[in-house]
Amino acid sequence: MSSPTAIPRRQQEQQSTGGRVTVLAIATVAFLAQMLTANRYGYFRDELYYVDCARHLGWGYVDHPPLIALLTWLELHIGGSSLYSLRFLPAIAAGLTAWLAGKMSRVLGAGVFGQALATLCVLLAPGYLALFHLITMNAFEPLLWAACSYIVLRLVQTGDQKLWLWFGVVSGIGILNKWSMLLFGGGVVVGLVLTPARAALKQKWVWLGLAIAMLIWLPNVTWNVRHHWPFLELMHNVRHSGRDVTHGLPGFIVDQSVFMGILSVPVWMAGAWWWFFGRDRLTGLRGRYRILGWVWLFLLAFFIVAGGKSYYLWPIYPTLYAAGCVVVEEWSAAHAHWLRPVYVGLMVVVTAVLLPIFLPVLSPTALIAYQQKLHLSMPEVEHQRNGPLKQQLYADMFGWEEMARETARAYYALPPEIRAKTAITARGFGEAGAIDFFGPRYGLPAAISGHQTYWFWGPRGYTGESMIVMDDNETTLERRFASVLKVAHVSHPYSMPYQHFDIYYCQGLKEPLSQLWPRVKNWD
Repeated sequence: MSSPTAIPRRQQEQQSTGGRVTVLAIATVAFLAQMLTANRYGYFRDELYYVDCARHLGWGYVDHPPLIALLTWLELHIGGSSLYSLRFLPAIAAGLTAWLAGKMSRVLGAGVFGQALATLCVLLAPGYLALFHLITMNAFEPLLWAACSYIVLRLVQTGDQKLWLWFGVVSGIGILNKWSMLLFGGGVVVGLVLTPARAALKQKWVWLGLAIAMLIWLPNVTWNVRHHWPFLELMHNVRHSGRDVTHGLPGFIVDQSVFMGILSVPVWMAGAWWWFFGRDRLTGLRGRYRILGWVWLFLLAFFIVAGGKSYYLWPIYPTLYAAGCVVVEEWSAAHAHWLRPVYVGLMVVVTAVLLPIFLPVLSPTALIAYQQKLHLSMPEVEHQRNGPLKQQLYADMFGWEEMARETARAYYALPPEIRAKTAITARGFGEAGAIDFFGPRYGLPAAISGHQTYWFWGPRGYTGESMIVMDDNETTLERRFASVLKVAHVSHPYSMPYQHFDIYYCQGLKEPLSQLWPRVKNWD
């Protein structure tokens, strides 16, 4: 005869297996959603820039740390330069982030529904659908923050202080992805000081973890010191340009609600409450994981006070979902079990309606008609005109190859002996990246530019005697050159308005390009 505890144990094992399988299935959908739409439109502006950075591997760049260049280099050398290849790792990050949200929820004691809901919240968040579509630093940030949150969670549960070593490794990698990981670490420090977890500060492990993170970051710091901290100069310029859309607390919260999904608001708000006051299922203690609550509150306060963009806070939401789903599961089990399928169904429907705005499932013409019919568009994060597609994310995927083709026509209109000494000058990293990416198929040389890290790569030996200039400021060109002739015009019906400009052939730069170069620096 079986023991009285055999059936409950078997049921527990079945539930645990069911939770793992469900979480893995939803995470797989998150991966597939990105891969199935990877080539719907074209290469994004920043992706073209990162491809060039991957060709110039180093420990730093003007506007980002080195990890994104290394990841792009790996994709180029393993899978090639197709959209499927470049967007494979961001799609993997989408699946892993969703999986980690479900795993954290399970570790906190959630059953199958709670784990599935946490994973589903990541999958269905409109902002994440857009974020994980491109190879950018932002695509890996939620994964790295979630991994660090999981380590902190396990630290609290197990008391194993050696886990601080792993926290140091992951957070160090996170800093090499984006310096915002330093803010996450600042939140952890606040949480340590303000909770009983401060006892860890008396042991060596947390300090060893900090040392590991700083050691991993050190090469990037050294690069910035040697180059006089270009990133800080860039941030100063961006702040004073007034380009970014910023909000106070109400507007910031509204943006979070829209981008993370209106119907997931109760989940992440419940998660924020639970980190501070929730009762741990394992010990019965309240506020056991308050350190993670302080991380969220610190980041929220910092980005609002500092005028950060709304997406700066997005990486913390998998952690909030994990805790919030514990609350939702407990409440629904006690009061409204029937509400679970209704709630999930509504989440899916709302995301399905918004899906074309955040993931390119429609053709451009169909998208324009869809937005006009429903009066929908993605909220802006920068002050600029976005063209007929009504958002930068999509508009910056069009027009780049056409730009390279028009430039090639101007280039090959020159005699061969002139072409050999003719520089192609781009005003921004998007234009330079487009020439460098698409140019080889048209026989174009690499572009030069004063924008961002291209300025460090210099004028490539050109003197300025013969230049094709991608710009629309003819007056400035006439002051610098002896001869200025408009030779082409660049435009695309779906591209950003700033991608509509003239191309000039200029001769006789009035001072050597090597002398002019320090003044063409454009970090913004």
